[in-house]
Amino acid sequence: MQKQQSAQTDDMAKDDHPSSALPYDPLKLSRIMIDVIDKAQPIIQEVMRKYADQVNSEDLDPLNMQETYMDFLNAWAQKPEKLIEMQMEYWSHWAELWQEATLKFLGEPSTALYEPEKGDRRFKSELWNENVYFDFLKQSYLMTAKWMHKLVRSTEGLSEEELERLDFYTRQFADAMAPTNFMMTNPEVLKETIETNGENLVRGLENLLEDIKRGGGKLKISMTDYNAFKLGENIAVTPGSVVYKNDLIELIQYKPTTEKAFKRPLLIVPPWINKYYILDLRPENSFIKWLVDQGHTVFCVSWVNPGPDMADKDFDDYMDDGILAALDQIEKITGEPDANTIAYCIGGTLMTMTLAYLQEKGQQDKIASVTFLTTLIDFEESGELKIFTYDKTLEKLNRDMMDKGLLEASHLQKTFSMLRANDLIWSFIINNYMLGREPFPFDLLYWNDDSTNMPATMHRNYLRNMYRDNKLAGHDALTVHGTPIDIADIKTPAYFLSTRDDHIAPWKGTYKGTQLLSGPVTFTLAASGHIAGVVNPPAKDKYCYWTSDKLAKTADDWMAKAAENAGSWWPHWQSWVEQYTGDKIAARKPSKGLEPAPGSYVKMQSK
Repeated sequence: MQKQQSAQTDDMAKDDHPSSALPYDPLKLSRIMIDVIDKAQPIIQEVMRKYADQVNSEDLDPLNMQETYMDFLNAWAQKPEKLIEMQMEYWSHWAELWQEATLKFLGEPSTALYEPEKGDRRFKSELWNENVYFDFLKQSYLMTAKWMHKLVRSTEGLSEEELERLDFYTRQFADAMAPTNFMMTNPEVLKETIETNGENLVRGLENLLEDIKRGGGKLKISMTDYNAFKLGENIAVTPGSVVYKNDLIELIQYKPTTEKAFKRPLLIVPPWINKYYILDLRPENSFIKWLVDQGHTVFCVSWVNPGPDMADKDFDDYMDDGILAALDQIEKITGEPDANTIAYCIGGTLMTMTLAYLQEKGQQDKIASVTFLTTLIDFEESGELKIFTYDKTLEKLNRDMMDKGLLEASHLQKTFSMLRANDLIWSFIINNYMLGREPFPFDLLYWNDDSTNMPATMHRNYLRNMYRDNKLAGHDALTVHGTPIDIADIKTPAYFLSTRDDHIAPWKGTYKGTQLLSGPVTFTLAASGHIAGVVNPPAKDKYCYWTSDKLAKTADDWMAKAAENAGSWWPHWQSWVEQYTGDKIAARKPSKGLEPAPGSYVKMQSK
């Protein structure tokens, strides 16, 4: 009898009309969950026994939002009539949605009132559209998230700073509460659970335990297969040598692949927030290899992963022992008095300070040209990262850094993940812990997880002087070695490359930098984001980029007249930089040096 009932309910799960029935058998699912709970008990007990005391209560409110939320509630308490109006609007949307869902349930023509935004991959399963239950769940969630955003932005009596913080935190909450993040409301997870008799959930708990172990008691979500990659073997493999080393950098010179090379060498200054090999992942997408193949004599800075003993390192040190030390060594090696330079993200911010300092010292000829990759110089429009730089947040961060002498890599990683929580947090929670799958081997995510520490002094001054006070964009507001610098004095030819979907250095904010320099400036906008828009090799024929012969006063005006071009921006940049490369000479081979590329600093792991 029991087998007969089971067969009947299994047949129900195979209903030919998924729009009018649940796509699974509730009784079978109940039996599976009882079995899963029994198998999961030992794993849950181990987690609780070993790691329950690792939770820090301060981590629950990293942006000090309690006070702001009280102000938010108080503001709406002062406007009860407006709150009632907003609530009535919300319930009218519910009524419209319910009406359309009823029509769909009855098999009548219906309209989807709420659709995910372009690029939102959470609802890619067809069940979210075909099944009336999941379709209603999806649309009600999207409707509520949209209403919450409108409610926050309609709040009166709060500062723009408070509204931005509220909006960001509300989005984090809405992302966390998406139906995709819960087993019983995610059709893909339900399907996997039934097909594997719940083994996916048991594997997921085992993955969770392993990630907690990997994080030393705190959850460190696995984003890729870390055993699939090894520096110098299948990533960061462009041949070269470490030709110079100090306590802050290793300087790598790459082996030429052409008989002749441009006379003027090229120095790459990557960010020290992450490691340099984002520009040298694999041969087919390595920007560094491509530059070598074009005939450049390429040098690249590899920053040290600092420990507490480097707590007092500041921007002056990064300039002296980083850019200037590298330029001196390049001159000794090549005999050339100057170099073309490429600087990425915070590396570009440091390069801007260096250019202004050299200008003040009458040594501006050391750098023949500069290329800024996704670089903020004017931080007025610096995006959502700015919400982490308000005074109370900075005070808490400073206390943490003072205790440890550095900003731990894990803190920065969490911050960047929060900016794209659906892609960098929740997608992995679903894949690893709910579907019970291993993450896919992906070189970009391996690099993303190979993060670095920040010296306390440098990072504190970076957040205060740049993000909070925007001193770099001012006249003589910032000093280097006691010398006031003014970036308006910079006359070095500059190429700006920004990316349209950049969430770290928003392109309209980076565009402001083009208006601050005195020399000739070329601006190019690439499609995609902070990484994919930059690392876009021509052979892939992917994305596109925009160019214009003239700069405009604003980013919007520039875009209105810009022309779209297919493919990678790399060849466009090559055409630009050839103005400053000099003639071709016999290619220079690096000496044996201290050790082969990629060197030792890049292999230093953060704890």
